[in-house]
Amino acid sequence: MLRSLLVANRGEIARRVIRTGRRLGIRTVAVYSEADVGLPFVAEADEAVLIGPANPAQSYRNIEAILAAAKSTGAEAIHPGYGFLSENAGFARAVVDNGLAWVGPGAEAIAAMGDKINARNLMAAAGVPVAPGTTDPATSADAALRAAEEIGFPVMVKAAAGGGGMGMAVADDAERLRAEYDKVRAFAERMFGDGAVLIERYFPRVRHIEVQILGLADGRVVALGERECSVQRRNQKLVEETPSPALTAAQRAELLAAAVRAGEAVGYRNAGTVECLFDPGAGRFYFLEMNTRLQVEHPVTEAVFGIDLVEQQLRVASGLEPTFDPDALAVTGHAMEVRVNAEDPKRFLPGPGAITTWVEPGGAGVRVDSGYTAGNTVTPNYDSLMAKLIVHGADRAGALAKLRTAVAGFEVAGPKVNLPFFAELLDNPEFVSGDYDTGIVARMREVKK
Repeated sequence: MLRSLLVANRGEIARRVIRTGRRLGIRTVAVYSEADVGLPFVAEADEAVLIGPANPAQSYRNIEAILAAAKSTGAEAIHPGYGFLSENAGFARAVVDNGLAWVGPGAEAIAAMGDKINARNLMAAAGVPVAPGTTDPATSADAALRAAEEIGFPVMVKAAAGGGGMGMAVADDAERLRAEYDKVRAFAERMFGDGAVLIERYFPRVRHIEVQILGLADGRVVALGERECSVQRRNQKLVEETPSPALTAAQRAELLAAAVRAGEAVGYRNAGTVECLFDPGAGRFYFLEMNTRLQVEHPVTEAVFGIDLVEQQLRVASGLEPTFDPDALAVTGHAMEVRVNAEDPKRFLPGPGAITTWVEPGGAGVRVDSGYTAGNTVTPNYDSLMAKLIVHGADRAGALAKLRTAVAGFEVAGPKVNLPFFAELLDNPEFVSGDYDTGIVARMREVKK
């Protein structure tokens, strides 16, 4: 097992990785920006290195500064968390070239899956279902229109690079397509340095379901169940649960098998997620993208399988076997997670500020992965995620009841917080029934107008 680990991230995911490192006897190193000097993850690591100012480009995305911190502290490996440099093939390659272990998939797999068009084509060749769409970038609005007319409106206009639900728009006619094409292309060039755009069939009433995969040190790829991620705002997830209430046993088996094929197609190692769209009416699913990193929502998978995914990541990076039997995986109960963000619960706009009250719920089957506590300040420099609230129950009804109680018991004052939205959602008949889709938040807001 690795003996020392630098965590190239911040907030709750840095604390999450540090916690597992401590349990395994691994010396942990945190890197932090000037804006994060007082956050819990800095104090909880065995060693912490200041790497730059608040601007992520000068700190958490500063490859040279992170590698220098690893060298000065004698770290053997780097865990990138999620966001920032976690899916940067150049960073993964630089880590290995500097004689360090990279806790993630190889740079080749990251690069292959980082371009959504290339990823779609690779998956189609591997027999993984993909939605009707372009196999090459749409190089102009006219080209995008020709593709849309062939695919059929409505269509999704998507940046080929990037991720996290950014750089996406829906067009239901030619005029809207031209406008959205120009916006998405400009956004992609600005945010990702790559203006390539793809056009893909848009499914109005669809569910977002993903599969957790783990590429083992011996070359096998295993699937650790699926996660339902259909509660979203602006294509970004707010709530996750597992198992998905949408799937039959046969559909689940088909989805997990396809996810394994996807991982095998790129020689995947370490933890990753195969994201899909599921059309409940047709009972069909389509490959969306592969996230070549640990996901924000990984704790729900940990809850139902009783597996520490960060530990498995570290074991793969160390060339060790997993702690579980891949041929005897079994789901126990039901788990749900909500993302507690510093944002307005109605408009979902960021609401940073100093935290004056922070009281986390507790009890059996309740877990909180937090990045902040009372006295800290949520700044506008980074993502608004403050904590993740996870519950595990014997079944979906039990998990839902436990989550209601936990949400009511989570007290945060100072910044704006989206907890009131979750209280509303958890009593929404559509969500309670389990028969919901990615349009649920929009429908909830439409009803309140």
